Amino acid sequence: MHKGEFIDYIANQQNCTKVEAEKIINTFTNAVTSILAEGKDVILIGFGKFYSSKVAARAGKNPRTGQPIKIEAYIQPKFSAGEKLKSACNGRKDSKPKTAK
Repeated sequence: MHKGEFIDYIANQQNCTKVEAEKIINTFTNAVTSILAEGKDVILIGFGKFYSSKVAARAGKNPRTGQPIKIEAYIQPKFSAGEKLKSACNGRKDSKPKTAK
């Protein structure tokens, strides 16, 4: 689902205009971006955790020339799915996995 389709979905679910839905989505994504840029995590219990991880500098190779290059250290944004999200994706209604008897 692309952003436009997602905006339509939110507008229909919340009985609001597409403009209002787009504002909500943009506010959420801008907030997550700003918070991660500050080095903080965003934890939405049951849904998941947005966080960032440092990736160390390393040696690499230019794929065209084969020349060695230095890849600078950087911060990688990441997402870890929560139990409720994992359960929903696997067709379970509850957040606890079912155990065999």
